[in-house]
Amino acid sequence: MVALMIVLGGATRLTESGLSIVSWQPVTGILPPLNDLEWAALFAAYMQTPEFTKINFWMTVSDFKSIYWLEYLHRLWGRFIGIMFLLPYIYFLFRRVLPRALIWRFGGLFLLGSIQGLVGWYMVRSGLINEPTVSQYRLAGHLSLAFVIFGLLFWYSISSLTSRPLKCGSGWVKAGSVTILYCVAITSVWGAFVAGLDAGRAYNTFPLMDGQLVPRDLLLSSPWWINFFENTAAVQFTHRILAVGTVILIFLFWILTYLTSLTKAARRAIDILALTALCQLILGIFTLLSGVPLTLGIFHQIGALGLITAALWVLYQIGD
Repeated sequence: MVALMIVLGGATRLTESGLSIVSWQPVTGILPPLNDLEWAALFAAYMQTPEFTKINFWMTVSDFKSIYWLEYLHRLWGRFIGIMFLLPYIYFLFRRVLPRALIWRFGGLFLLGSIQGLVGWYMVRSGLINEPTVSQYRLAGHLSLAFVIFGLLFWYSISSLTSRPLKCGSGWVKAGSVTILYCVAITSVWGAFVAGLDAGRAYNTFPLMDGQLVPRDLLLSSPWWINFFENTAAVQFTHRILAVGTVILIFLFWILTYLTSLTKAARRAIDILALTALCQLILGIFTLLSGVPLTLGIFHQIGALGLITAALWVLYQIGD
């Protein structure tokens, strides 16, 4: 359910539907417009936004409906996840059948989910004031928290369903798996910066950018470091370097682990990680070369989820 929520969020961004609902009503907002008057009121509110006045000024109510429904579904699914999580949690809490550790874990997850809703609205608000785009910083924060929630749910699930293996391999294997997880996470976060700046639709060649390995516009702004967060060329270049570097690191790890003793499960997990990383890199290149079409963009985000899952599975199989 959380994975689908992340995919829905990606689709909402790629279809530029995320700014269609200009208010945040966690309870009353569960109902969509039920008549023409309600549609007209929502559209009138949307007409006051920078996105409408600067980009979508040609829209009618019918056009507005096409971007409204995806954002509505994204928010509705978030509410549904919260209800599906909270009701069983309260039930088992009152039945006193949850161990103390699980009480704190599940309570923490619900708190993170609630914060995620607030962060999502904080992100949307940034696109309703002056510019018709959300802040790439807030988008990166929103996506990062989504990945954290997904990762914790996955880790808690496999920890509950299986016994974690004893530590296998040398100490560097564990260190390597942790390093890979961090690299995958950082690369994914920079993907959010690419999305926030719409940088994927620039420099649609690979491996060169505008005919150069290092783009001319890499360090246009001052101070120099701000370019890697706000400059389209620098942000995309950073994502490329991180992605290729992470895949190289994963394949070096894959090769070197054949020199040490691992369990079959750990070996299989590393094989899956290497294959997933290669597929994600190829998919990312094709997405870039194609100008980020909707389908490839969504699959690239699914690939990021798959890669994070594979990295977590490797870390789990390496053992304590």
